[in-house]
Amino acid sequence: MSLRPTAFLPTLLPLMLTVLLLGGCATGVPAHPQTMRQALHGLGERAADQVIAAPPLPHPATDQVLLLAAPQIDAALGVDDDRLLESLSRALLGHDRGPQVLDWRPALSRGAEANQWRLDSRLIAAGPRLTLSDRTLLPYRLQLTLRRPGSDTPLWQTQLDGALDASAL
Repeated sequence: MSLRPTAFLPTLLPLMLTVLLLGGCATGVPAHPQTMRQALHGLGERAADQVIAAPPLPHPATDQVLLLAAPQIDAALGVDDDRLLESLSRALLGHDRGPQVLDWRPALSRGAEANQWRLDSRLIAAGPRLTLSDRTLLPYRLQLTLRRPGSDTPLWQTQLDGALDASAL
């Protein structure tokens, strides 16, 4: 009795496809961002950690609503305000015990509830570009301010310092 190799092809083909698909899924998403679009990922994570730990917010903050104002960004950094806002929003929403997050609009200040907080952010250049042998770094300072909607009085402020890789923006 001789077996032809093509006789097993209909049986092996679904198995081979399953193995290839599972192998592709096992690689998953990298632990750290690799694309240019995610260059602000680490900054968003650091900022979200600081905001969630802010003393004025009740802990856990799951019943709180953060109203994120459009960020102010120094043009010298070349960072798009929508990208920074998205990075911060995703990082805040990614926390298990984090607050709810909405974009802030002036109309939200009227009739604000006790569980609502406005988060203002300002990203400024904190020095000249630093040219290394393989990249250029942009020093920054991110200022975060937590206040009640409709109030200009800061209830909490912090700042984060670091540098962004200019080639990843």
